[in-house]
Amino acid sequence: MDYFNLPAEALGQGAKIPVQVLGDSGEVFYELALEMVDAIRANNAAGKRTVFICPVGPVGQYPIFVRLVNRERLSLKNCWLFNMDEYLDGGGYIDPASPLSFRGFMDRNVYGRIDPSLLMAPEQRVFPDPADPERGDRLLEELGGPDICFGGIGINGHLAFNEAREDMTADQFASLGTRVVRLTPETRTANAIGDRGGAIDAMPAQAVTIGMRQILSAAKVRLGVFRDWHRAVVRQAAYGPVTAHFPASLLQNHPDAVIFTNATAAGQPF
Repeated sequence: MDYFNLPAEALGQGAKIPVQVLGDSGEVFYELALEMVDAIRANNAAGKRTVFICPVGPVGQYPIFVRLVNRERLSLKNCWLFNMDEYLDGGGYIDPASPLSFRGFMDRNVYGRIDPSLLMAPEQRVFPDPADPERGDRLLEELGGPDICFGGIGINGHLAFNEAREDMTADQFASLGTRVVRLTPETRTANAIGDRGGAIDAMPAQAVTIGMRQILSAAKVRLGVFRDWHRAVVRQAAYGPVTAHFPASLLQNHPDAVIFTNATAAGQPF
């Protein structure tokens, strides 16, 4: 695990996933938003649809994206946006009015802030369905797969809510589709710090998540990291072994994945 001792100025050198070290978090979010806008603009000009997988975490890219879409009058009519995941309560979605709800966040902070004349149809705003997890997978395939998957990396390396597994090989893990999962104590703890003032027991224990197969099928993958604890996470993803124990490491085998990191997350862990 010598990669944990890699100094900030060397981060990215010899990495198995390209790492772009930026300044503050705003630069990370700007890069993610610009990738979204550039892809939509190019596909619109070519008469092609745009298909994204997008997170609710990180979210700092969305105000920039919304502003650019409205300012440029960029049509999203031929854009399909698949969100990665959502918390569950008793097997179904949590209430969208909950501050934890990813569906509520997207409605309030993204779709509700874009000029309706530019917005895609509601059926083109897709969340994984706990009642029919394979529905979104089938739709993604019918659309030709995602152009770009955006996201972050969890403290145990999870992408979306594809939690670390000790009982699977990397290849087995990479084949997983959309499904309902139980969240690990690590994930619930990390998310409780930001979302519930540290109240772990107030965090949902289940979620529905898009699969690793869908994430890895994207033509491009673009991740943003920016927290103190991302210092170790980005190094393990980019330099560690490829294993289901740390899901982000599977992107080492992806042909076009990039991690954007701010100066904080680029800092040496210890």
